[in-house]
Amino acid sequence: MTTPASPEAGLQRYRVGGCVRDELLGLPIKDRDWVVVGATAEEMVARGFRPVGRDFPVFLHPESGEEHALARTERKSAPGHTGFVCHAAPDVTLEEDLRRRDFTVNAMAEADDGALIDPYGGQADLQRGVLRHISPAFSEDPLRVLRGARFAARFGFTLAPETATLMREIVTAGELDTLTPERVWNETRRALAGERPADFFRVLRDCGALAVVFPEIDALFGVPQPPKHHPEIDSGVHTLLVLEQAARLSADPAVRFAALVHDLGKATTPKQELPRHIAHEARGVPLVEALCDRLRVPNGWRELAVAVTRHHLLYHRAAELRPATVLKLLNQLDAFRRPQRFEDFLLACEADSRGRPGYEMAEFEQPRLLRDDHAAASAVDPRSVVADGLQGAAIREELERRRERAIAERRSTAM
Repeated sequence: MTTPASPEAGLQRYRVGGCVRDELLGLPIKDRDWVVVGATAEEMVARGFRPVGRDFPVFLHPESGEEHALARTERKSAPGHTGFVCHAAPDVTLEEDLRRRDFTVNAMAEADDGALIDPYGGQADLQRGVLRHISPAFSEDPLRVLRGARFAARFGFTLAPETATLMREIVTAGELDTLTPERVWNETRRALAGERPADFFRVLRDCGALAVVFPEIDALFGVPQPPKHHPEIDSGVHTLLVLEQAARLSADPAVRFAALVHDLGKATTPKQELPRHIAHEARGVPLVEALCDRLRVPNGWRELAVAVTRHHLLYHRAAELRPATVLKLLNQLDAFRRPQRFEDFLLACEADSRGRPGYEMAEFEQPRLLRDDHAAASAVDPRSVVADGLQGAAIREELERRRERAIAERRSTAM
């Protein structure tokens, strides 16, 4: 009996892109993508591959589910049109397919026998820790500016001088204005989830893109703060230091985003008040809301970012707050129904405390104080109030009184 041939038998296929790059870096491989040379869409379907590509021919392997794309070339659409014109045909070579990609480190392929195909020097750039674009076609998609910043941050790479220059030229030409909010946010979200999210914003600032994509953050640079509390002085520098600390304290990108935007109001401080920033938290809230509206940030991220922006000064003053003020803060944070949101708030605020030179590993009492207050107030059982025979609004009023008393008693005992 003859064993049926596998769907890929006889196909000229190559592993490409991130899986090849990450394997060379010794990183775990999450997904494997393939390019198929010399085949047609009809042949792929006949072999059992399932077509899924809308804009170009991509197929899912019937057994592994891995993506197989026909080798293709791309060129930017004519003026007045968006997207790219794709040409996928059996005569497109592997080298031509790799040439349309963004960076040399993403333009390597591996054959089934393990042979590396590296026509543009990606392996050497990996060894040097350099991010280099492949061709002038890089500028056809301005999103590659953000991708360059994200990859540089992810791997700790430097930009090749010619690539840094080209990215600045793309920004200067106004090309970033054509990006949709969804594409900008997708790159930002992925950068915030990486190990070095602050470097993403540093690279964007170096090429001028930060002022276009995140003008509220760019406006913080050059704004002074009191040296007594902020040895770094510059509000923009402080913001990225806070983001570094948020990345150290939490893997949740929503926490990191909240830390990133919490001080936006400092850019609007009247000059006569500098270096103090009176009421910057109140001025920051509409700026955070506008940024979230513009980039269509998920509601959960937005709610946390607004809460941190509005209340982070209360967090810093935790030791001196009256029990009634503590309880009001806990209620505004919805801490009794959403304890994880309360924890996320504390982490973002703690990152704010640590985002200053010399304070990175300091001990701060605010997280412990507020957690203890929350625990004391949470220990008040609402059912005990109902059992006392109260009804309607009186239940809520008595529950608030008991929670406030619990906080007061805890604080007096702890002193």
